[in-house]
Amino acid sequence: MTRIRTGVLAAALAGLTATAAWAEYPERAINMVIPYGAGGATDISARSIAEPLGNAVGQPLVMANITGAGGATGSVAVQNAQPDGYTMLFARVGSHSVNPAMKATLPYTLDDFRFVNVYEINPFACAVAAGSDIQSMDDLIAKANGDGVAFSSSGVGSGLHLGAVMVLDAFGVEDAANTATHIPQQGGGAAATAVLNGTADFLCTNSSSVASFIANGQMRPLLVTTPDPIEGFDAPSAADLGKPELERLVGWTGIAGPADLPDDVAAKWGEWMAEATSDENFRTVMESRGSIIELMGPEEANAFIQTQYETFRALVDELGMRIEG
Repeated sequence: MTRIRTGVLAAALAGLTATAAWAEYPERAINMVIPYGAGGATDISARSIAEPLGNAVGQPLVMANITGAGGATGSVAVQNAQPDGYTMLFARVGSHSVNPAMKATLPYTLDDFRFVNVYEINPFACAVAAGSDIQSMDDLIAKANGDGVAFSSSGVGSGLHLGAVMVLDAFGVEDAANTATHIPQQGGGAAATAVLNGTADFLCTNSSSVASFIANGQMRPLLVTTPDPIEGFDAPSAADLGKPELERLVGWTGIAGPADLPDDVAAKWGEWMAEATSDENFRTVMESRGSIIELMGPEEANAFIQTQYETFRALVDELGMRIEG
């Protein structure tokens, strides 16, 4: 009888051990939602960090572009996912600072997500096609006040939407939100394409998404929203042009899960991102695009995102861009 009991106990312990090992996170691939289209700042950032992050995680990362509604569609997909760490979001300034600030009927709030980090900050750059007759910000503003201009963005309520209006307003264009023609696209890559093919006159977007077009001579930068010029961008800074208020216009990328993401899962992401963001190749690629790689932990990230939201909400109210419907 003792042998039987011992055998049963051993089997039970073995089963518990197997269950614990099976439940170790992560035990399978992780779905990573990119809420914007290919070629935009979020997509570039996500795919640049995918390899070092995947190495740190030790499981495949399944990258999926779920686009629409200025980043809201992909965000909602993560908001409604199981909070088990197997569906995570590349959160962005547009989806989680500008969108909540602009849209009264947005189907989520910042409280619907748990931000495990912010790892990238990048300035904005305003740019035109290389063949454009707009050579400077003076030319752009003269055209805006004359025949009118059209700008592209990654969607209504996106960072690119607010950014262009904010820049035009800073340079004295009256009722900038309605004076310029807004041409929304499905993502930052499509917004850049609209400028390249002449559908739009200009865009104001994150430096990372136009760096390659500027480097190969397809685009001309007019302005960067930094105190100092950016290497590779032959354009004056906001400070150079006497518009230091535009330095508030910056992008950021972080990773978030559903609100109820467990503490132990969030802690894992802290470890993985510390390793991934120290990868020299990743840093070189992103810094060459004007990005600053700076890893913020959960508390710092949440405080930063809240401040960004409040900043953009004040700007939205000032510019009359709140979307109530």
